[in-house]
Amino acid sequence: MGKLIHFVHQSLDGFIEGPNGEFDWPRMGPELSAYSQELTDGDKVFLYGRVVWDVMSNFWPHAERHSTHEHDLAFAPIWREAPKIVVSRTLEKADWNTRVIGENAVKELTALKESGVTLLLFGGSALASHLTEHGVIDEYQIFVHPVVLGGGKPVFQEQRHRVGLELVESRTFDSQIVLLRHRRAAVHE
Repeated sequence: MGKLIHFVHQSLDGFIEGPNGEFDWPRMGPELSAYSQELTDGDKVFLYGRVVWDVMSNFWPHAERHSTHEHDLAFAPIWREAPKIVVSRTLEKADWNTRVIGENAVKELTALKESGVTLLLFGGSALASHLTEHGVIDEYQIFVHPVVLGGGKPVFQEQRHRVGLELVESRTFDSQIVLLRHRRAAVHE
């Protein structure tokens, strides 16, 4: 059985973007970069909602033109080669080894997990919230950065139901970023 891991950077006050959509605040030091590369290694499928896909597909195909950061240079070829899925009702097709799921995302992603595929959801709040509500996300890896944004897009949109989680790991990277790794809590009969 595969699984779906939600991988997201957030501010201390719980936002994934600043009030004006800023995403210039995550600190990608050598330890976090190495962990990120380890997490994305192997035969994982990268998963995006439409908004995050637009950002990623505008940067990673040509990252070497825009950045000289060691992490970016190492991750760009991984991103280009990895199979990717975008969940979107408006996008019809996407480049870079990408499949678009327009409807029935819960059903299709669950079927992929059942077939043994491991999916890595990068950021986004709408898709993460939808998949959380339907019990599709198995593990949350939240990286808390040392910044208070004072507003913006929250990590999760409002949920209809409480979701129990259990902490399976906490870890500090580069003496400043804290990983909070949770799994869905077992359902007690």
